[in-house]
Parts: sequence; C-alpha cells; structure tokens
Amino acid sequence: YTHGTPFRRAIEEGLLDPARVIQIGIRGPVYGDFEDVEWGRAQGVTIITIDELFDRGIADVMAQARAVVGDAPTYVSYDIDFVDPAFAPGTGTPEVGGPNSYQAQQVVRALSGLDIVGADLVEVSPPFDASGGTAWLGVSLMFEFLCVMAEGR
Repeated sequence: YTHGTPFRRAIEEGLLDPARVIQIGIRGPVYGDFEDVEWGRAQGVTIITIDELFDRGIADVMAQARAVVGDAPTYVSYDIDFVDPAFAPGTGTPEVGGPNSYQAQQVVRALSGLDIVGADLVEVSPPFDASGGTAWLGVSLMFEFLCVMAEGR
C-alpha cells in the first residue's frame, strides 16, 4: 500500500471496473519494477506509458481514452507529476521526461464532450516550488476541467 496505488486498491475492492480505467503518462522507476503496471494490465486497465504518449501523440491517445470511458459518467484524477518537473517542480514525486504545460492542457481539452462528473488534481505541493509555477499550472488545469465539464452540460 502506497500513495501510488489507490486505483489498484479500488479495483481490488471492486469499486472500479478496470475495463473503464485508463492511466496515461506512466514513467519512472516505479519503486524499482513495473509490478503495479503489469498487475493493472492483467486486470484489463489500459495503461499508456509516456513513451507511447509521445510516440503516438496526444490526440491519438486521448481518442483511445475517449473510447475506453465511452458515454458513461467519468471521473478524472490528474496527477501533477504527469507534467515534467521543469514545468511543475512542486510535487513530492517529480519524474523527468513528462509533457510541458501546454501539452498538459491539451490532455484536459481533449476530454471535451465526455460526461465528466468530477475531477481532481493531486500531488501539488507549493512548498516544493518557490516560483509558484506549479500552483499556477494547477489552477489553470482545474479551470480547464471546469470549462470542459460546463461545456458538456
């Protein structure tokens, strides 16, 4: 049990349908192995690594995400450490090799038209970013979520 496995625990407890869960931008050492990633795939979770995201492009990956969630009510959890720490250093678990702030916004905007019933932005830690840039990006991303959600109503 770690802060990085809430979705695994929710699937184990039958709270989430793994066929409707997609994780995008997975990267880093994942505590030395990819056991949690492989477990998720074995359960039917769609997992897109950061390499796949950059190879295929945001538009293509987000089209796949839209297909995975379909027309059902959707909750989005956005982890700020998805973004490269050059653009969002204020997080407890920074991992280099992520998207820039514009690409981070593109991911949210690509959710337009889905039935998003809620969203959160996790792991923003302003004390780790003296510039305040992570907080600004976080506010911007949540505003984008609100706009996408309002547009769908």
